Formats: sequence, C-alpha cells, structure tokens
Amino acid sequence: MRIGLLGTGPWAEAVHAPALDAHAEVEFAGVWGRRPAAAGAIADRHGTRTYPDPDALFADADAVAIALPPDVQAPLAARAADAGCHLLLDKPVATTAEDARRTAEAADRSGVASVVFFTLRFDPVAAVWIDQQAELGGWFTGRADWLGSVFAGDGTGPFAASPWRREKGALWDVGPHALSVLLPLLGDAAVPAGGGGIAALRGPGDTVHVVLRHEGGASSTATLSLTAPPAASGVNVELRGEHGTVSLPQGDGEVITTFGHAVDALLAAARTGTPHACDIRFGLRVTEILAAAEQALPKG
Repeated sequence: MRIGLLGTGPWAEAVHAPALDAHAEVEFAGVWGRRPAAAGAIADRHGTRTYPDPDALFADADAVAIALPPDVQAPLAARAADAGCHLLLDKPVATTAEDARRTAEAADRSGVASVVFFTLRFDPVAAVWIDQQAELGGWFTGRADWLGSVFAGDGTGPFAASPWRREKGALWDVGPHALSVLLPLLGDAAVPAGGGGIAALRGPGDTVHVVLRHEGGASSTATLSLTAPPAASGVNVELRGEHGTVSLPQGDGEVITTFGHAVDALLAAARTGTPHACDIRFGLRVTEILAAAEQALPKG
C-alpha cells in the first residue's frame, strides 16, 4: 500500500515517517507539510519525495497518515477520503463533534478504511489486557489518570510549543487516550452532559477531572493534565468489580513499533472491509464525549 504522510512536526518526524519507511508492506509515497523545508528534510531522510499540495499526494497514494493539529487534520482527512484514500488518523480526530462527523461521513461515502492511533490500543501488552478485561466484564467502576508534564518544568519538550495543546489542554490531548481504554471496558458513556451522564471540574493548571456514567451502569473518573509536576507524571488505569481490582500493565514503550501495529490494522481493514474497533466512528464518539465534557466544565 502506498501511504503518504501529512505533517512535519515532532510526532511526524519521530514516529510516523520512520514507521512508514520501515514497514515491509508499505511504500512511503511522499510527504506534504505546511513547512516545505521540514517536509523536504523528512523526505530526504527516508528516500521519498515532497508534494506541493495535499491533493497531489492524495492522487498518488492509497492511504494517508496524518500528524497535524486536529483542526487541520479533520478537513484534510475528509478531502483525502473523498479522493479515495484510506485514513490513518491521530487523536483527537477533531475538536468539535461537527468536524469529526463530517470526516466520518466522508469516509462512509467513499467506503475507505480508517484507523485512529490511540496509542495504548495498539500496544501489544495493553491491548491484550484491555481485551481480557472487556471479556471478563462485571466492572463496577474505573479510574484513569493521565498526567503529563508537557507544560511543567522547563517547558522545553518537543510538544511544549504546540499551539493547539496550549489552547485545548489535557482534556483534548490525553483525554482521548483515557476514553479509548475506558469505553471498551465499561461501555459507552451517556451524552449529552445535560442528561447527567458527564460531569467535569477544573484542577490546577490545565488539569481536568471528568466523571462518566456508562450505559452498562458502571461509572468512571478520569484525571487529565499536561501541567503535572514531572515527579507526579504517569499513566494509570484501575478497574474494580466482581473479580476484584486490576490495573493496566506497563506497555513496551516502543512507539514506532506501536504505530506499525496501527498500520497493520489499517492494511487489514482495507483488505477485508471489516472496520477496526478504533475506526473513524469510534474517533467520532470520543470527540462527542470530549465536547460534552468541555461543555460541562465551569466557565472561566
């Protein structure tokens, strides 16, 4: 499969490009980015070419991997789908339910396959654990803590200069990861917020606490932050229910390999026509829940 890359930021450079270049079943078709010089550097490093506009890349590719801010990703993904390209998207799909829905509708119209790269869902250790706990069932409540330090400490990390992360905060950056684990384990969440299914409060910095009531009767909480002290950062998911208490094991941490598994999933979905569990429709649902949580937050 010929897969093109949209984006030239740190995630595209460190993960998408090397994973596409290394994948045995992929031809790295080319790169488009809003910074032509950066696109050229990535293309030179991986033996591919740059494209002057995204539509030219769509015409030459079977699929596109997108590593762009969500408000840029969503309309380009819809254009790519309309051009017949399968979609390998980053999370969140968009930061409004309307934009995510338009992308999903474009994929449905064209019949293209789609996968959203929720990191833990493609980590082998975490994915097996999620499947096992979902099959076991009987969970009473869940807790997800996603505490990052992107905007803490000296603020010099690769994502500290990300304008969309500064604007939208942890709810939209790490919130998708938390939901990607909680939803398959506990069931869909009740939306809209006015129905009592979602509550949200602000904490220090950009920290947000989200409470979900799931359709199966379970409840969950998610604590999300990009401003946690470095010593307090980390990820934890805990479930409590009929079978006791279990916690998410640590993954292997090899994000390039994990992204390669997402590429595998896209190839399989395109070949078989069977939607992946993390397709654009799941990405849309995550976006709808995050939008409801944002609406539930106190103003100011």
